[in-house]
Amino acid sequence: MKILPLLLLLIFSPCTLGDGLPDLGDVSQATLNPMQERQIGQQSMMQIKASKQFLNDPEINDYLNQIGNRLVQFSNEPSLDFEFFAMNDYSVNAFALPGGFVGVNAGLLLITENESELASVLSHEISHVTQHHLARMVSAQKGDTMASMAAIALAILAARSNPDASSAAMAGVQAHAIQKQLDFTRAHEKEADRLGLELMQKAGFDTHAMPEFLGRLQRATRLIDGNAPNYLRTHPITSDRIADIENRVSKQPYRLLPDSLDFDLVRTKLIGAQKTASDAVSYFTDALTTHRHGNPIAQQYGLVRALLRNNQLDRARTELAVLLKQAANTPSAQNNAMLTALEGEVKRAANDPDTLSFYRVAVQNFPQHRALIYDYVDLLLNNKQAETAVKLLTDQITRHPTDTTLYDLQARSYHQLHRPLEQHQAQAYSFAWQGDLHDAIQQLELAKRAGGNFYQLSIIESDLHELRDMQNEQVKK
Repeated sequence: MKILPLLLLLIFSPCTLGDGLPDLGDVSQATLNPMQERQIGQQSMMQIKASKQFLNDPEINDYLNQIGNRLVQFSNEPSLDFEFFAMNDYSVNAFALPGGFVGVNAGLLLITENESELASVLSHEISHVTQHHLARMVSAQKGDTMASMAAIALAILAARSNPDASSAAMAGVQAHAIQKQLDFTRAHEKEADRLGLELMQKAGFDTHAMPEFLGRLQRATRLIDGNAPNYLRTHPITSDRIADIENRVSKQPYRLLPDSLDFDLVRTKLIGAQKTASDAVSYFTDALTTHRHGNPIAQQYGLVRALLRNNQLDRARTELAVLLKQAANTPSAQNNAMLTALEGEVKRAANDPDTLSFYRVAVQNFPQHRALIYDYVDLLLNNKQAETAVKLLTDQITRHPTDTTLYDLQARSYHQLHRPLEQHQAQAYSFAWQGDLHDAIQQLELAKRAGGNFYQLSIIESDLHELRDMQNEQVKK
């Protein structure tokens, strides 16, 4: 397989301008072009993953990308390559980085009451990106390297989220300049609201969800003495701002939209992750019997997951049969990838003899569901079918060039095929996207020593040069 050079992944990801001119964001283009914004965002993502705050759950992140991209197609930059991801943080917050990266805290996913409320947050963050609001803040630091600008972008976000910790977050990255730019201006917020509402309407979501969500957060804040959610700090909510949004949606009809099953399954997965395995079993058992609250299919899903975590395999298989029967009788739950992935997990845990064939069919039915891909490739490697694994991973890495799990699986595949150059090269990309530049460089050195053709060694030398430059820039900060 031919692996894209790391330099190309970092700098030349798809990113084109839309036809419409930004209302407020065009000033930033004088100093940062779309390619540079993308590189700043990517280097910021490397630092986020290095901090371990990134929630590496492919099902949650794929769901966010499904909703996010449904909105992006109606933006003024529909070709911009957005990436939506979850943060392992149960405080209520969301944020955007230059170049199309949008983070959503687990806590915000849990506090939203319906899919349109989640869409209202994503559409707002998308608009901050397409209007280049944060890019303008970062680009004010003229003459800085891309790595320094990435650090500035993260420091601005950290300081806006938690002003008390701003001095530590901004150490070494021009704190005095950042301090002046902690909050989006009122004009930026209103513009992101206005454009976000347009995206929601065009994408078929209920626009009334935006003022309802913000109003609920504002009311909740009054009950929490001096402890406003981070989202209110990063996106200051005023009565005027809510009134402006309400005025814009007042003439639009309410849309009574059923939430997708995935919305409930993702939230159920996060609820279970907050609890110990035994507590999760008790919680979902109680939800399905005594209290009977929430979506019963989602609660049954949560129970099966909790039983697996608690090593109660026999009961997990019994409850899975109940879940699959419920799903078969519910049109919205039929042919659901997350339910299929859970069925596969139970089969693997039970060592069912048909597990490999089950995954082969499942991946054909859901070729973009990464949780299934991960498990299927692992099974293929356990069954010494590395060639098949490599072919499958080639397509997936093209779709998800920053997915470290895919690179780890690729490295295992090449190891099994006795191809050390490609093995170390894939492992290097995994380390690099986790922000571990030192180990990434070591792996590329091992790849170079393994020997290869002129083209392969040229790519490795180019990657080494890029990573060493990035490492040196980090030392200088």
